[in-house]
Amino acid sequence: MQILLIGSGGREHALAWKLAQSGQVEKIFAAPGNPGIAAVKKCECVELNLNDLDSVADFAEEHGIDLTVVGPEATLVAGIADVFAARGLAVFGPSKAAAELEGSKAFAKNLMAKYNIPTAFFKVCEDLETAKAYVKEKGAPIVIKADGLAAGKGVVVAMTEAEAYEAIDEMMGEQHKFGGAGARVVIEEFMQGEEASLLAFTDGEHIVPMIASQDHKRAFDGDKGPNTGGMGTYAPAPVLTDILRLRAVEKILKPVVASMKAEGRTYKGCLYAGLMVCGDEVKVVEFNCRFGDPETQVVLPLLDGDLAEIMLACATGGLDKVSIGWHDKAAVCVVLASGGYPEHYAQGYPISGLDEAGKMPETVVFHAGTKISDGSVVTAGGRVLGVTAVGKDIADAQERAYKAASVISFKDMQYRKDIAWRALKK
Repeated sequence: MQILLIGSGGREHALAWKLAQSGQVEKIFAAPGNPGIAAVKKCECVELNLNDLDSVADFAEEHGIDLTVVGPEATLVAGIADVFAARGLAVFGPSKAAAELEGSKAFAKNLMAKYNIPTAFFKVCEDLETAKAYVKEKGAPIVIKADGLAAGKGVVVAMTEAEAYEAIDEMMGEQHKFGGAGARVVIEEFMQGEEASLLAFTDGEHIVPMIASQDHKRAFDGDKGPNTGGMGTYAPAPVLTDILRLRAVEKILKPVVASMKAEGRTYKGCLYAGLMVCGDEVKVVEFNCRFGDPETQVVLPLLDGDLAEIMLACATGGLDKVSIGWHDKAAVCVVLASGGYPEHYAQGYPISGLDEAGKMPETVVFHAGTKISDGSVVTAGGRVLGVTAVGKDIADAQERAYKAASVISFKDMQYRKDIAWRALKK
Protein backbone atom coordinates (compact mmCIF):
# COMPACT_ATOMS: atom_id res chain seq x y z
CA MET A 1 0.00 0.00 0.00
CA GLN A 2 0.98 3.58 -0.75
CA ILE A 3 -0.44 5.94 1.87
CA LEU A 4 -0.88 9.72 1.93
CA LEU A 5 -1.07 11.17 5.45
CA ILE A 6 -2.37 14.73 5.85
CA GLY A 7 -1.16 16.79 8.83
CA SER A 8 1.89 17.90 10.78
CA GLY A 9 1.29 17.36 14.51
CA GLY A 10 1.78 14.81 17.24
CA ARG A 11 -1.38 12.99 16.20
CA GLU A 12 -0.03 12.54 12.67
CA HIS A 13 3.37 11.38 13.97
CA ALA A 14 1.56 8.71 16.02
CA LEU A 15 -0.50 7.67 12.98
CA ALA A 16 2.62 7.46 10.78
CA TRP A 17 4.47 5.46 13.46
CA LYS A 18 1.64 2.92 13.72
CA LEU A 19 0.91 2.73 9.98
CA ALA A 20 4.60 2.09 9.26
CA GLN A 21 4.40 -1.06 11.41
CA SER A 22 1.97 -2.63 8.92
CA GLY A 23 3.46 -5.28 6.64
CA GLN A 24 1.02 -4.10 3.96
CA VAL A 25 2.42 -0.55 3.86
CA GLU A 26 5.28 0.14 1.47
CA LYS A 27 5.42 3.95 1.56
CA ILE A 28 3.86 6.83 3.49
CA PHE A 29 3.86 10.35 2.08
CA ALA A 30 3.17 12.92 4.83
CA ALA A 31 1.91 16.37 3.86
CA PRO A 32 3.50 18.38 5.29
CA GLY A 33 4.66 16.04 8.07
CA ASN A 34 7.31 17.07 10.60
CA PRO A 35 10.91 16.11 11.56
CA GLY A 36 9.65 13.24 13.72
CA ILE A 37 7.60 11.78 10.87
CA ALA A 38 10.52 12.23 8.46
CA ALA A 39 12.58 9.94 10.73
CA VAL A 40 9.95 7.14 10.65
CA LYS A 41 10.88 4.23 8.40
CA LYS A 42 8.87 4.22 5.11
CA CYS A 43 7.95 7.93 5.51
CA GLU A 44 8.69 10.86 3.23
CA CYS A 45 7.50 14.41 3.90
CA VAL A 46 6.09 16.37 0.95
CA GLU A 47 4.82 19.92 0.48
CA LEU A 48 1.25 20.12 -0.84
CA ASN A 49 -1.18 23.02 -0.91
CA LEU A 50 -3.86 21.71 1.47
CA ASN A 51 -6.10 24.64 0.54
CA ASP A 52 -6.24 23.30 -3.03
CA LEU A 53 -7.89 19.90 -2.53
CA ASP A 54 -7.90 19.09 -6.25
CA SER A 55 -4.12 19.42 -6.37
CA VAL A 56 -3.87 17.06 -3.36
CA ALA A 57 -6.07 14.57 -5.24
CA ASP A 58 -3.82 15.00 -8.30
CA PHE A 59 -0.84 14.00 -6.15
CA ALA A 60 -2.72 10.94 -4.90
CA GLU A 61 -3.51 9.84 -8.46
CA GLU A 62 0.00 10.49 -9.75
CA HIS A 63 1.60 8.49 -6.90
CA GLY A 64 -0.84 5.59 -6.93
CA ILE A 65 -2.04 6.30 -3.39
CA ASP A 66 -4.21 3.45 -2.07
CA LEU A 67 -5.44 5.24 1.04
CA THR A 68 -5.37 8.85 2.24
CA VAL A 69 -5.48 9.34 6.02
CA VAL A 70 -6.60 12.79 7.14
CA GLY A 71 -5.46 14.05 10.56
CA PRO A 72 -6.77 17.63 11.00
CA GLU A 73 -10.44 18.47 11.30
CA ALA A 74 -10.22 21.61 9.14
CA THR A 75 -9.26 19.58 6.06
CA LEU A 76 -12.17 17.18 6.64
CA VAL A 77 -14.65 20.00 7.24
CA ALA A 78 -13.39 21.59 4.00
CA GLY A 79 -14.52 18.44 2.15
CA ILE A 80 -11.37 16.54 1.15
CA ALA A 81 -13.23 13.20 1.37
CA ASP A 82 -15.78 14.39 -1.21
CA VAL A 83 -13.09 15.56 -3.65
CA PHE A 84 -11.30 12.22 -3.36
CA ALA A 85 -14.50 10.13 -3.53
CA ALA A 86 -15.44 11.86 -6.80
CA ARG A 87 -12.23 10.42 -8.27
CA GLY A 88 -12.66 6.96 -6.75
CA LEU A 89 -9.86 7.52 -4.20
CA ALA A 90 -10.16 5.89 -0.76
CA VAL A 91 -10.07 8.25 2.23
CA PHE A 92 -10.06 7.54 5.97
CA GLY A 93 -12.26 10.33 7.27
CA PRO A 94 -15.85 11.57 6.95
CA SER A 95 -17.43 13.52 4.11
CA LYS A 96 -17.97 17.28 4.41
CA ALA A 97 -21.61 16.70 5.42
CA ALA A 98 -20.64 14.11 8.05
CA ALA A 99 -17.74 16.23 9.38
CA GLU A 100 -20.28 18.88 10.37
CA LEU A 101 -20.65 16.78 13.52
CA GLU A 102 -17.49 18.64 14.63
CA GLY A 103 -17.65 21.60 12.27
CA SER A 104 -20.86 22.89 13.86
CA LYS A 105 -21.63 22.38 17.54
CA ALA A 106 -25.16 23.60 16.86
CA PHE A 107 -25.65 20.84 14.27
CA ALA A 108 -24.29 18.22 16.68
CA LYS A 109 -26.49 19.37 19.58
CA ASN A 110 -29.63 19.50 17.42
CA LEU A 111 -28.88 16.01 16.08
CA MET A 112 -28.49 14.67 19.63
CA ALA A 113 -31.75 16.31 20.69
CA LYS A 114 -33.60 14.85 17.70
CA TYR A 115 -32.34 11.29 18.28
CA ASN A 116 -32.36 11.29 22.10
CA ILE A 117 -28.59 10.95 22.49
CA PRO A 118 -27.70 12.01 26.08
CA THR A 119 -26.05 15.43 26.32
CA ALA A 120 -26.29 18.67 28.32
CA PHE A 121 -29.30 20.99 28.02
CA PHE A 122 -28.47 23.74 25.53
CA LYS A 123 -29.56 26.72 23.46
CA VAL A 124 -28.20 27.84 20.09
CA CYS A 125 -27.86 31.64 20.04
CA GLU A 126 -27.51 33.72 16.87
CA ASP A 127 -26.98 37.12 18.54
CA LEU A 128 -25.49 38.75 21.64
CA GLU A 129 -28.78 39.73 23.22
CA THR A 130 -30.29 36.24 23.06
CA ALA A 131 -27.10 34.68 24.40
CA LYS A 132 -26.85 37.05 27.35
CA ALA A 133 -30.55 36.71 28.14
CA TYR A 134 -30.17 32.91 28.28
CA VAL A 135 -27.21 33.21 30.66
CA LYS A 136 -29.24 35.56 32.87
CA GLU A 137 -32.12 33.06 32.87
CA LYS A 138 -29.98 29.99 33.67
CA GLY A 139 -27.26 31.53 35.86
CA ALA A 140 -23.72 30.24 36.37
CA PRO A 141 -21.74 28.04 36.14
CA ILE A 142 -22.53 27.69 32.45
CA VAL A 143 -20.60 26.72 29.30
CA ILE A 144 -20.16 28.96 26.24
CA LYS A 145 -19.03 27.31 22.98
CA ALA A 146 -18.18 28.85 19.62
CA ASP A 147 -20.25 27.01 17.01
CA GLY A 148 -17.45 26.46 14.49
CA LEU A 149 -13.86 25.21 14.53
CA ALA A 150 -11.58 27.06 16.97
CA ALA A 151 -8.60 24.67 17.27
CA GLY A 152 -9.96 23.20 20.50
CA LYS A 153 -9.96 26.59 22.23
CA GLY A 154 -13.52 27.80 21.55
CA VAL A 155 -15.00 26.62 24.84
CA VAL A 156 -15.30 28.70 28.01
CA VAL A 157 -16.49 27.16 31.28
CA ALA A 158 -17.84 30.29 32.96
CA MET A 159 -18.05 29.99 36.74
CA THR A 160 -19.79 33.39 37.04
CA GLU A 161 -22.31 35.26 34.90
CA ALA A 162 -19.70 38.00 34.35
CA GLU A 163 -17.29 35.45 32.85
CA ALA A 164 -20.08 34.16 30.60
CA TYR A 165 -20.91 37.67 29.35
CA GLU A 166 -17.21 38.32 28.70
CA ALA A 167 -16.90 35.09 26.69
CA ILE A 168 -19.99 35.97 24.65
CA ASP A 169 -18.60 39.46 23.95
CA GLU A 170 -15.25 37.99 22.85
CA MET A 171 -16.89 35.49 20.50
CA MET A 172 -19.85 37.45 19.13
CA GLY A 173 -18.85 41.08 19.73
CA GLU A 174 -16.46 43.31 17.82
CA GLN A 175 -13.41 41.25 18.84
CA HIS A 176 -14.61 38.16 16.92
CA LYS A 177 -11.95 36.18 18.79
CA PHE A 178 -12.60 33.05 16.71
CA GLY A 179 -13.67 34.77 13.51
CA GLY A 180 -16.72 33.26 11.83
CA ALA A 181 -16.55 30.25 14.17
CA GLY A 182 -18.00 32.39 16.97
CA ALA A 183 -20.69 34.19 14.96
CA ARG A 184 -23.12 31.71 16.51
CA VAL A 185 -22.68 30.19 19.98
CA VAL A 186 -24.03 27.21 21.84
CA ILE A 187 -24.73 27.78 25.52
CA GLU A 188 -25.16 24.69 27.63
CA GLU A 189 -25.50 23.52 31.19
CA PHE A 190 -22.37 22.92 33.24
CA MET A 191 -22.08 19.17 33.78
CA GLN A 192 -20.53 17.89 36.99
CA GLY A 193 -18.36 14.81 36.65
CA GLU A 194 -15.19 13.48 35.10
CA GLU A 195 -14.40 13.64 31.40
CA ALA A 196 -13.12 10.81 29.22
CA SER A 197 -12.53 10.34 25.50
CA LEU A 198 -13.88 7.32 23.63
CA LEU A 199 -12.81 7.00 20.02
CA ALA A 200 -14.21 4.48 17.58
CA PHE A 201 -13.51 3.12 14.12
CA THR A 202 -16.54 3.03 11.82
CA ASP A 203 -17.28 2.20 8.18
CA GLY A 204 -20.72 3.82 8.38
CA GLU A 205 -22.36 0.53 9.37
CA HIS A 206 -20.16 -1.19 11.94
CA ILE A 207 -18.49 0.36 14.97
CA VAL A 208 -15.40 -0.79 16.86
CA PRO A 209 -14.74 1.29 20.00
CA MET A 210 -11.14 1.99 20.96
CA ILE A 211 -9.71 1.98 24.45
CA ALA A 212 -10.89 4.91 26.62
CA SER A 213 -8.45 7.72 27.40
CA GLN A 214 -8.42 10.92 29.46
CA ASP A 215 -6.96 14.23 28.33
CA HIS A 216 -5.63 17.05 30.57
CA LYS A 217 -6.84 20.33 29.08
CA ARG A 218 -5.65 22.84 31.66
CA ALA A 219 -2.14 24.25 31.33
CA PHE A 220 -0.94 23.70 34.90
CA ASP A 221 -0.83 21.03 37.60
CA GLY A 222 -4.02 20.41 39.54
CA ASP A 223 -6.10 21.25 36.46
CA LYS A 224 -5.39 24.95 36.88
CA GLY A 225 -4.74 27.67 34.31
CA PRO A 226 -6.16 28.29 30.84
CA ASN A 227 -7.54 25.65 28.52
CA THR A 228 -5.10 24.21 25.98
CA GLY A 229 -5.20 21.74 23.13
CA GLY A 230 -4.16 19.12 25.69
CA MET A 231 -1.15 18.86 28.02
CA GLY A 232 -1.07 15.08 28.28
CA THR A 233 -3.20 12.00 28.36
CA TYR A 234 -3.34 8.38 29.43
CA ALA A 235 -5.15 5.14 28.61
CA PRO A 236 -7.05 3.18 29.65
CA ALA A 237 -9.11 5.67 31.68
CA PRO A 238 -10.56 3.81 34.70
CA VAL A 239 -13.43 6.31 35.03
CA LEU A 240 -15.00 4.68 31.99
CA THR A 241 -15.57 1.23 33.46
CA ASP A 242 -16.44 -1.73 31.22
CA ILE A 243 -20.13 -1.20 32.00
CA LEU A 244 -20.02 2.54 31.27
CA ARG A 245 -18.00 1.96 28.10
CA LEU A 246 -20.63 -0.50 26.88
CA ARG A 247 -23.36 2.00 27.79
CA ALA A 248 -21.56 4.71 25.81
CA VAL A 249 -21.31 2.42 22.79
CA GLU A 250 -24.99 1.41 22.92
CA LYS A 251 -26.51 4.78 23.91
CA ILE A 252 -24.14 7.16 22.09
CA LEU A 253 -21.77 5.76 19.44
CA LYS A 254 -24.16 3.36 17.70
CA PRO A 255 -27.10 5.81 17.74
CA VAL A 256 -25.05 8.70 16.35
CA VAL A 257 -23.67 6.62 13.47
CA ALA A 258 -27.20 5.33 12.74
CA SER A 259 -28.69 8.83 12.98
CA MET A 260 -26.04 10.30 10.66
CA LYS A 261 -26.90 7.61 8.10
CA ALA A 262 -30.61 8.37 8.52
CA GLU A 263 -29.85 12.05 7.84
CA GLY A 264 -28.08 11.13 4.58
CA ARG A 265 -24.65 11.90 6.07
CA THR A 266 -23.09 8.41 6.34
CA TYR A 267 -20.15 8.72 8.75
CA LYS A 268 -16.88 6.88 8.04
CA GLY A 269 -13.50 7.12 9.75
CA CYS A 270 -12.72 7.90 13.37
CA LEU A 271 -15.57 9.11 15.55
CA TYR A 272 -14.37 10.84 18.72
CA ALA A 273 -16.83 11.19 21.59
CA GLY A 274 -15.85 13.49 24.45
CA LEU A 275 -17.85 12.15 27.37
CA MET A 276 -18.84 13.33 30.84
CA VAL A 277 -19.20 10.57 33.41
CA CYS A 278 -21.68 11.57 36.13
CA GLY A 279 -22.10 8.62 38.51
CA ASP A 280 -23.59 5.83 36.42
CA GLU A 281 -24.58 8.20 33.60
CA VAL A 282 -22.57 9.03 30.48
CA LYS A 283 -23.34 12.17 28.44
CA VAL A 284 -21.78 13.72 25.34
CA VAL A 285 -19.66 16.84 25.82
CA GLU A 286 -18.72 17.05 22.13
CA PHE A 287 -18.03 15.02 19.01
CA ASN A 288 -14.91 15.30 16.89
CA CYS A 289 -14.64 13.96 13.36
CA ARG A 290 -11.05 12.66 13.66
CA PHE A 291 -8.46 11.23 16.02
CA GLY A 292 -7.82 13.31 19.14
CA ASP A 293 -4.54 15.02 19.88
CA PRO A 294 -2.93 13.91 22.22
CA GLU A 295 -5.29 10.92 22.78
CA THR A 296 -3.98 9.21 19.63
CA GLN A 297 -0.50 9.09 21.17
CA VAL A 298 -1.70 6.73 23.96
CA VAL A 299 -4.45 4.81 22.14
CA LEU A 300 -2.44 3.62 19.13
CA PRO A 301 0.48 2.14 21.12
CA LEU A 302 -2.10 -0.14 22.80
CA LEU A 303 -3.74 -1.21 19.52
CA ASP A 304 -3.22 -4.88 18.66
CA GLY A 305 -4.02 -4.83 14.96
CA ASP A 306 -2.94 -3.62 11.53
CA LEU A 307 -3.90 0.07 11.41
CA ALA A 308 -3.63 0.28 7.61
CA GLU A 309 -5.97 -2.68 7.18
CA ILE A 310 -8.42 -1.22 9.73
CA MET A 311 -8.43 2.21 8.09
CA LEU A 312 -8.90 0.80 4.59
CA ALA A 313 -11.89 -1.20 5.88
CA CYS A 314 -13.38 1.97 7.39
CA ALA A 315 -12.99 3.73 4.03
CA THR A 316 -14.26 0.93 1.79
CA GLY A 317 -16.46 -1.23 4.07
CA GLY A 318 -16.06 -4.56 5.83
CA LEU A 319 -14.81 -3.33 9.21
CA ASP A 320 -16.60 -6.29 10.82
CA LYS A 321 -14.18 -8.67 9.08
CA VAL A 322 -10.99 -7.07 10.46
CA SER A 323 -9.19 -8.26 13.60
CA ILE A 324 -8.91 -5.50 16.23
CA GLY A 325 -7.65 -6.08 19.78
CA TRP A 326 -5.98 -4.19 22.61
CA HIS A 327 -2.83 -4.94 24.61
CA ASP A 328 -3.39 -5.41 28.35
CA LYS A 329 -1.08 -2.52 29.20
CA ALA A 330 -1.29 1.22 29.85
CA ALA A 331 0.15 4.30 28.15
CA VAL A 332 0.90 7.84 29.35
CA CYS A 333 1.77 10.86 27.19
CA VAL A 334 3.35 14.00 28.68
CA VAL A 335 3.25 17.09 26.45
CA LEU A 336 6.32 19.33 26.53
CA ALA A 337 5.18 22.86 25.65
CA SER A 338 6.72 26.24 24.93
CA GLY A 339 6.84 28.65 27.87
CA GLY A 340 3.76 30.89 27.79
CA TYR A 341 1.57 28.40 25.90
CA PRO A 342 -1.40 28.58 25.25
CA GLU A 343 -0.98 32.38 25.10
CA HIS A 344 2.11 34.06 23.66
CA TYR A 345 5.31 32.05 23.31
CA ALA A 346 8.63 32.22 21.47
CA GLN A 347 9.81 29.62 18.94
CA GLY A 348 13.03 28.47 17.32
CA TYR A 349 14.80 27.11 20.42
CA PRO A 350 17.11 24.09 19.91
CA ILE A 351 15.92 20.84 21.54
CA SER A 352 18.36 18.51 23.26
CA GLY A 353 17.96 14.95 24.55
CA LEU A 354 15.70 13.59 21.79
CA ASP A 355 17.97 10.68 20.90
CA GLU A 356 18.52 9.69 24.52
CA ALA A 357 14.78 9.78 25.30
CA GLY A 358 13.90 7.87 22.14
CA LYS A 359 16.22 4.99 23.09
CA MET A 360 14.46 4.34 26.38
CA PRO A 361 12.44 1.10 26.45
CA GLU A 362 8.72 1.24 25.60
CA THR A 363 9.04 4.98 24.88
CA VAL A 364 8.30 7.10 21.79
CA VAL A 365 8.78 10.85 21.46
CA PHE A 366 6.12 12.24 19.11
CA HIS A 367 6.84 15.58 17.44
CA ALA A 368 3.96 18.06 17.69
CA GLY A 369 5.54 21.45 16.93
CA THR A 370 9.10 21.13 15.65
CA LYS A 371 11.11 21.99 12.55
CA ILE A 372 14.68 21.65 11.28
CA SER A 373 16.83 24.78 11.42
CA ASP A 374 20.51 24.69 10.50
CA GLY A 375 20.49 20.92 10.77
CA SER A 376 19.02 20.86 14.28
CA VAL A 377 15.51 20.18 15.60
CA VAL A 378 14.03 23.37 17.09
CA THR A 379 10.69 24.36 18.64
CA ALA A 380 8.02 25.50 16.19
CA GLY A 381 4.75 25.57 18.09
CA GLY A 382 2.96 25.76 21.43
CA ARG A 383 2.89 22.04 22.03
CA VAL A 384 6.34 20.86 20.98
CA LEU A 385 6.64 17.16 21.88
CA GLY A 386 4.51 14.34 23.28
CA VAL A 387 6.59 11.91 25.33
CA THR A 388 4.68 8.62 25.37
CA ALA A 389 5.54 5.48 27.33
CA VAL A 390 3.84 2.10 27.65
CA GLY A 391 3.94 0.15 30.93
CA LYS A 392 2.28 -2.75 32.68
CA ASP A 393 -0.06 -0.26 34.39
CA ILE A 394 -0.66 3.51 34.63
CA ALA A 395 1.95 4.02 37.38
CA ASP A 396 4.62 2.16 35.40
CA ALA A 397 3.82 4.04 32.18
CA GLN A 398 3.80 7.37 34.02
CA GLU A 399 7.21 6.71 35.56
CA ARG A 400 8.69 5.82 32.16
CA ALA A 401 7.19 8.88 30.46
CA TYR A 402 8.51 11.32 33.04
CA LYS A 403 11.92 9.65 33.03
CA ALA A 404 12.15 10.24 29.28
CA ALA A 405 10.78 13.80 29.59
CA SER A 406 13.47 14.61 32.15
CA VAL A 407 16.31 14.14 29.64
CA ILE A 408 14.76 16.48 27.03
CA SER A 409 15.23 20.23 27.30
CA PHE A 410 14.73 23.48 25.43
CA LYS A 411 14.54 27.09 26.59
CA ASP A 412 11.42 27.93 28.66
CA MET A 413 10.08 24.36 28.40
CA GLN A 414 6.94 23.76 30.47
CA TYR A 415 5.00 20.61 31.22
CA ARG A 416 2.59 19.25 33.78
CA LYS A 417 4.02 16.98 36.48
CA ASP A 418 0.70 15.27 37.31
CA ILE A 419 -0.50 13.57 34.13
CA ALA A 420 -2.76 10.60 35.03
CA TRP A 421 -3.29 11.81 38.61
CA ARG A 422 -6.99 10.92 38.55
CA ALA A 423 -6.25 7.32 37.61
CA LEU A 424 -3.58 6.95 40.30
CA LYS A 425 -5.91 8.45 42.94
CA LYS A 426 -8.59 5.79 42.38
